[in-house]
Parts: sequence; structure tokens; C-alpha cells
Amino acid sequence: MRREQVIVVKLGTSVLTGGTDKLDKAHMVELVRQCSELKKQGHQVILVSSGAVAAGREQLIKPCGRGLIDKQMLAAVGQGQLIHIWQSLFALYGINVGQMLLTRADVDDRERYLNARDTLNALLSHDVVPIINENDAVATSEIKVGDNDNLSALVAILANANKLLLLTDQEGLFTSDPRTNTDAKLIDEVTHINDELRQLAGGSGTNLGTGGMATKLQAADVARRAGVEVIIAKGAGNNVILKCMSEQLPGTRFLKLTAPKDGRKKWLMAGPKSTGQIMIDAGAIAALQNKGASLLAKGITNAFGRFERGDLIDLIDTNNHVIARGLTRFNQVEVNKIKGAHSEQIGELLDFDSGAVVLHRDDLVLL
Repeated sequence: MRREQVIVVKLGTSVLTGGTDKLDKAHMVELVRQCSELKKQGHQVILVSSGAVAAGREQLIKPCGRGLIDKQMLAAVGQGQLIHIWQSLFALYGINVGQMLLTRADVDDRERYLNARDTLNALLSHDVVPIINENDAVATSEIKVGDNDNLSALVAILANANKLLLLTDQEGLFTSDPRTNTDAKLIDEVTHINDELRQLAGGSGTNLGTGGMATKLQAADVARRAGVEVIIAKGAGNNVILKCMSEQLPGTRFLKLTAPKDGRKKWLMAGPKSTGQIMIDAGAIAALQNKGASLLAKGITNAFGRFERGDLIDLIDTNNHVIARGLTRFNQVEVNKIKGAHSEQIGELLDFDSGAVVLHRDDLVLL
């Protein structure tokens, strides 16, 4: 007997419009039917739905541009229309939906993150399908997640989901761009995301959406580190959502990694953008990865950016690869003063003593 799972389904603009300038309501009905079938099987479904700007453009008679203000205006017009369509289509199957509009600020702040998580869980507990989108009508570049691929990864972490389905206009991740190379082969399964794999991801497939394969790779990397299996598949495929739950798995599957059990560490993965970087040496990396150690000043070689005590920063190696992220106990100026120093020297170097640990093990998550 299959265990009940929480499934996040991300639907890109190209999937919802079929590559046109209008929402493809016939295909939306088909997607809703598949979600209904998942619910009949005992699973919980969350939709992360693009399409507000496209819905708004469809509503307006007067043409408008593609600048930020125009898109925010179209999102304001289209978001109500979009949720109304989803509400009407799910009602055909006797399913209620609830709308959640999120911004980066909702996951950066720990209290707002917990509030969003509680709302999401409450909707699921009442058998309601959450329909989630970024709050494009008011979001600025400072508070935007940036695209619904990465938003869906954050939602998957919020919901403690089992699977994230990134449905797009491509069949999955290929060895090269299938639009220009007929010899490109579909990659069925990914166990490790490296620089070579990132180079395979190109730009946005259409001019309708904001995401491309690169953002899907970013989203997959974030979600799988939180213990979520990720599948990239073609949204127009026959029974694509149901096949993602079966052995007829379409597209590219990204195997999940062992996730931290601590909810606060999951928030560190999903939450605030880092404000700086601390470069550490090989000995410090080994201590963090193999011994469960905290970061001491002795293992630090440099600090970059501007950050204060309590800010989230990335720990990087000498090749600028991110090793971990966490909350620092010193600001950037102080870190550069004590880098490479033994613990007993810190008080003398800073004229105060606040301990030897720069990032405590409890305040960091390994990547």
C-alpha cells in the first residue's frame, strides 16, 4: 500500500499557455483531473502556478509593454482571474482551493516563515489545495524570490513535501540543448549537481516566463538538499503528473539527499539570502564535514561582503564553492581581524572576548 505523500506541482507559464499568449483552459482542466486523481489516491497536492501576467495580458484590450511596472499591473489584473479559473476547475471535482501569495520576505523572516508554514499545513489538513504564486503585483527586486521554480523549492521545504514536480515545455534535462542539437540525449537521473551539469542548462525557453532550465537546476538543488525528490518533465505530456508517481517516470529525476531534521536548519536552507562570504581552509572544511565541528577563526582565510553579527553568510572554499551557510557571531570587519588566529588570541585582537566560535554547529547547515 502506497504511503500518502505531499506533492508540489509547479506549472510554468509555457505549460499553462501552450506557448500562446492565452491560458490554455482545456489543458488546465486535464492537469486538474490528474491532481484530483492524486487526491483520490490519498496524496496531498500543492500547486505553484505561474500565469498571472499572461492572464492579465489576456484580459486587457489595450496593449501594454513588458517592463516591470507593466508586469506588476498585469499581475494585479491577472491574479484574480487566474485563481478564479483554478477555483472553477477544481470545483468540477468537488475540491476547494486556497490562494497564498508569497515574497522572499515571507521566508527570510523566521516568524513569517513559520506563519506561512502553519497556513500551508492548515490548508492541507482541511483537504484544501493551496494555489501559490509570488506576489508579483507588489514585489520588488529586493523581496522577490525571482521565479516560480525557486519559489516552488521553498514551498516544498515549507510543506515538508516528498516530491516536487517542475513541469515545463521541455522533456527534462538534456546532455545539450535539444532545440539546437538533434543528438542531445535526455538525462534520466541525477545524483550530483556540479558545474558541468549547470553548464548544460540554458536560458528561458520562451519569452512568456521568467525561468529556464538553469533556475530549475537551482530549485532542484535546494529542494533535494531538504530531502525532496525533484522531477523535471514536460507539462504537456500525457498523464505527466500521474506518471511522475509511477514507474513510468518521465523526464529527469533528481535523487533527494538526507535532510537535516532540525526545522531551523531547513529554514537556513530555504530562508534568507546570504549577505556575505567567509573563505575557509581545507582543515576547517574537513572538521565541519567529518567531525561535526563548529567554525573557529583558525580555519578562516578571508571574509567578503558586508555582514553583521547574526547575519546569514556562506562558507566557501578557495575555489569559491559554497560548503555551508549559517549565522555568524562576528561581523565582517571582526572576522578579517581574527582570521587564522588561535582561539586564545581573539580577545586581544578585538579588545573584547565573545568566544572562540565564529559559526556554531547549531547555526549552520552543510551544503
